[in-house]
Amino acid sequence: MNQPVIITVAITGAVPKKKDNPAVPVTPPEQIESTHEAFEAGASLVHIHVREPDESSGSDPEMFARVQEGVRKHCPGMIIQFSTGGRGREQSKRGAMLYLKPDMASLATGSVNFATQIYENPPDFVEGLARTMLENDVKPEVEVFDLAMLYNAASLVKKGLLKDPPHVQFVMGIPNAMPARRSVFDFLRSEIRAVMPRATWVAAGIGRHQWEVNQWCLETGGHVRTGLEDNLRIEPGRLAASNAELVKKVVDACGKYERKVATPAEARKILGLRPAA
Repeated sequence: MNQPVIITVAITGAVPKKKDNPAVPVTPPEQIESTHEAFEAGASLVHIHVREPDESSGSDPEMFARVQEGVRKHCPGMIIQFSTGGRGREQSKRGAMLYLKPDMASLATGSVNFATQIYENPPDFVEGLARTMLENDVKPEVEVFDLAMLYNAASLVKKGLLKDPPHVQFVMGIPNAMPARRSVFDFLRSEIRAVMPRATWVAAGIGRHQWEVNQWCLETGGHVRTGLEDNLRIEPGRLAASNAELVKKVVDACGKYERKVATPAEARKILGLRPAA
């Protein structure tokens, strides 16, 4: 296939903590260092959450600014993507850092049940976040946790709230949400071609599904997401030593699928992003 593959590293997330895996980076210096290691291993896009001192999910724009500054300094050209996710954060604060103008930000286009809570994204909130991203020249990564979110994204494109082509991520394997099944994965690929034919896409497998979904993406021409946000283990029974170790596992598999790892400049071109400063 020889199609460049953009490797996203989700370094921290809203849930994993050091007690679960000591490699999880929490403070801004730890996050910058872990991102740099993953960048050196082959990641061209970093998905960023920030954490409060108690390791709960944070919303402080100053913390996002510190991580962004460090990544720009130590990882030249790397695509920076902020999370606007809702676990542990008030809706009013979830887009408070977008004025910092990262390259990208996550945008869930609907509500969904998680294992113990509702991830709530009402239509007016989704449209408001999308509008804020437009105003700040931030490209959304549409987060599809359930099927309706794909069609909601297509509707946002028609309304002019998402630029065409959009970038979409299928999130698979969260309990009560979309299962990590190959038949579902193939259906999603078919549907995105039908409703948003110019879209780029990536899929994230949660927990034990991460490596399986990584391989599906490499096989079928999609992009790849890995990292300690989604999965704490490099293999069953062994914790990952770092985000970089998970990235390297993907890099090492690219040759098997005749894929090459996208450089940051190639990744920016594929996603239609402005060149790095």
